[in-house]
Amino acid sequence: MTDSRTASAPGPAGCTGAPVVRHLRQVLLWPVRLMRPDHRGPDTVPAWQLLQAMGEASPWREVVDEYDAGGGGRFQERHYNEFVSFLPYVQRFLYGEGRGGARGEGRADRGGDSPMRVFRRQDIAALRVVPRAGDAPLTLQVAHIDLYFFYDVDVVILNVEVGADDLSLAQAHEQLYRFGRAYPAGWKPDGAALHCMHGVEWLDAQGAVLASSDAREREVFLAHVSEHRAPRVASHWDYVMRPLVSDHSGATGALRYRQIEYYRMPMMAYLAVDEPQRLGRAEFVRLGLVTGPGGADGDLPFSEQHLDDFEQRYCYDRFWSPGGAAPYTRYLCSGHALVVVGDARAEFFRCPLRGVLAQFRHQHFLLFLIAHFQKAALLMFSAQLVEALQRLDIRDVRLVKRFKRSIRAAFERFLRFTHRYWFHQISEQAQVRALSAMCARHLDTDALYQEVRDRIADMNAYLETDSLRRQANTVMRLTVVTLFGLIGSVTTGFLGMNLLDEAGAPWWRKLSMFAVVAGFFTCLTFYTLIKSQRLSDFIDALSDQRQTWRGKLATLARVWRAGAD
Repeated sequence: MTDSRTASAPGPAGCTGAPVVRHLRQVLLWPVRLMRPDHRGPDTVPAWQLLQAMGEASPWREVVDEYDAGGGGRFQERHYNEFVSFLPYVQRFLYGEGRGGARGEGRADRGGDSPMRVFRRQDIAALRVVPRAGDAPLTLQVAHIDLYFFYDVDVVILNVEVGADDLSLAQAHEQLYRFGRAYPAGWKPDGAALHCMHGVEWLDAQGAVLASSDAREREVFLAHVSEHRAPRVASHWDYVMRPLVSDHSGATGALRYRQIEYYRMPMMAYLAVDEPQRLGRAEFVRLGLVTGPGGADGDLPFSEQHLDDFEQRYCYDRFWSPGGAAPYTRYLCSGHALVVVGDARAEFFRCPLRGVLAQFRHQHFLLFLIAHFQKAALLMFSAQLVEALQRLDIRDVRLVKRFKRSIRAAFERFLRFTHRYWFHQISEQAQVRALSAMCARHLDTDALYQEVRDRIADMNAYLETDSLRRQANTVMRLTVVTLFGLIGSVTTGFLGMNLLDEAGAPWWRKLSMFAVVAGFFTCLTFYTLIKSQRLSDFIDALSDQRQTWRGKLATLARVWRAGAD
C-alpha cells in the first residue's frame, strides 16, 4: 500500500489545475428530539401514526417497502447487497422480522413490525444556493428528503440527499462546509451570516421557490433567543420539517421537536474527481474535517502539530492504491462527517448499482445513520433526566410522585433501547466494520452510553433506597405502636376478664362507652405514632446495655421535650 502522506502529494509537473469534481453527493442527517408526554401508557399513539393521520395536510408519505411484494416495489440486487452487509440482529433493526428491506433509493423502509419507519416528501425537487455574496447561484438536484422514526425512542432523523455534476473543488468545499446548518452561528459586520450559505432556496419541479433562508435577519434570531432561551431554526429548515414544528416557536402542531445535537448537521459526501492522487494533503484535511476551501495551495487549516496523526485517525486507506476496480479511493471519517473520494474515470467507483456509489448510498449511509441515532438517543435520555430533576420539588408530594414515575419510565425505556438498538459490531465485512468503528470512536458513544447508564442507574438506585427507607420507617412506627399497645393487651389478657362489666347496661350506655373508649385509644395510637421516632430512640437506648439508667431515662424525657429532634 502506498504511504498516505506520499500519495497525497501533488502530481508531477505538467499536471496543472485543481481536479474537477465530476459528481458530488452530499447527505445530511439531522437528529432531533420529539417532545412527547412524560408518562406514556401502552396505548400511546406512535409519532408516525400522528403524521399519517394528518393526511393531505402533511407532505410526508410513508415509503413503499420494496421487500413487500404487495408494496409495488421491485427487489433488486443492490437491496440484497445492502441486506447481507449487516449481522442478523442489525438486520432485524433495519428491516424487521419476516418482511423488510430497502426503500426507495435503497433506504431502509421496514415493515409493520420494524423498529424503524421512513417517510418521504416529493414536493421539493431542487436546491439553489449562493455560497457567498456575489457568487453565481448553484443548483443541485434533490435525490430525496426523508424522516426516520424509531419505535419507543423519541428521536426523529431528517435525511436530505443532494447532488451536482462538474463542480470545481472550491465549489465542492463551499457546499460541504456551508450547507447543513440549522441556524447561523453569528453575523459579520456587514450582516452576512457566519459559516452559512448567503442564500438557500428550495425549488419545486417547475423551478418555483418553495422556501428560502432568512439567516441574514439577525434581529429575528436575537429576539427569539432572548425570549425563548433557545435558538431559532432557519426558515428553509423549518419549511422542510413541517408539519413538525420547533417546540420553542409559537407555531401550533401535534408533533414538536427540539434540537438535540450541534447546529451543524452530520454529513456524508461522495466526490468523484479527476485524478484524486493529485489532491494535496491540505485538500484531504479540509475534506475530512469539512473546514471549507483554503487559501494558497498546500496551506493547512490547522497547525502541523495538530494534524500530525491525521492519516492514522481519520483516513481509511485500504483502497488508496493505483490498482483495483476503484483505484485511489480514500475514506475520511471524523464522526461528524464521512467522506469518500475516488477516481471519476473508474467505472466501479461511479456505478450506482454495485460500485462505490451504491455502497455509499446504502451500506455506508446505514452505518452512519446507526451511529448518529445511537448518539442522539443517548443525548435524549440525558436530557430527560435533567428535565425530570428540574421539575422536582420535594415539598410537593404530587411532583415527587411524578418524578419517581419519570425516572422509572426512563429506566425502562433505556433497558429496551439497550436490548433493541445498542450494539457494537454491525457487520463482519471489513470495510463496513472499520468505518462503523471509526464513527463510534470519534463520536465517543461508548463513553456517552456508560455515562447515561450510570446516571439512570444512580437515579433508580436512589428511588429504590428511598422506597426501602420509607418502608423501614413505616415498619418501625408500627412496631413502636404495637409494642406499647402490647402492654394493655397482655394486662387485660392476663386478667381474663373485662375491667368493667357493662353487659347488662342499656344500649345507649354501651354505645357511649364504646365511642369514648374508641376515641381515647384512637388518640393514644395517633399520639404514639407522632412520638414514634423518639419512642424508637428510647427503645434503642433501653436495649443498649452500655448506657446507664440515667441516660436511658434522659432519652425517655426527650420524648416530650420540645426541639429534641
